[in-house]
Amino acid sequence: MSQLRERVALVTGASKGIGAAIARELAAAGAAVAVNYREDQRGAEAVVQEIIASGGRAVTARGDVSKADDVRRLLAEVAETFGTLDVLVNNAGVYQPMGIEAFTEEEFQREFNTNVLGPMTVIRESLAYFGSSGSIINIGSGASQMCPPDYCIYAASKSALDTVTRCLAKELASRRIRVNSVNPGATLSEGTKSAGLYGAGSEFERQLVAMTPLGRIGTPSDIAKVVAFVASDDAGWLTGEIILASGGLR
Repeated sequence: MSQLRERVALVTGASKGIGAAIARELAAAGAAVAVNYREDQRGAEAVVQEIIASGGRAVTARGDVSKADDVRRLLAEVAETFGTLDVLVNNAGVYQPMGIEAFTEEEFQREFNTNVLGPMTVIRESLAYFGSSGSIINIGSGASQMCPPDYCIYAASKSALDTVTRCLAKELASRRIRVNSVNPGATLSEGTKSAGLYGAGSEFERQLVAMTPLGRIGTPSDIAKVVAFVASDDAGWLTGEIILASGGLR
């Protein structure tokens, strides 16, 4: 698999889970990958070492995506190492189950700053580094369509990201930069396991499996393969698309 040979990719929030799987998949497809992290340096370094051990190219890139100064610095560092940017994957995201009675402004700001302001900031600053074309992939969520209870803030932030994707696909088309969103459904990762959503035979997981036509919870690798396709020239006629990667869960 070499659809992304000689391409440079930045994946935000890639020290674990879906982001780490995306970084590995893009590297396996031939891309040089910058593995962004905010706090988990050890996790990011482990992803980089795994890519290098498999014959790929990768570096860590520390920075908080919601802070413009951090974003400018990490993009400059990536460009200094690898050169022109070809693929940007906005994967960094946060969430916290919270009913409306427990709603706080602080949690609203935390989720919107990372889930909406972050991707918009990274995209804005990345435009100076794209060459004659590019692919931007926002990692949304099936929650933007399913609107589960206790996820009002998160679902709203991911709905906003869907809108950002559609708007920027039109705005950046003249620059030959495609903008799409891949929205995972129920996916087993470190984050969802630590939150107690899936794993250990949870009732919530059983309910979701029963609602998923393909009959299982998704994996980070499932999502990464879709992202690698959207990043490649094989998806050259796709822009402004919200791709629900959910095993049929609606």
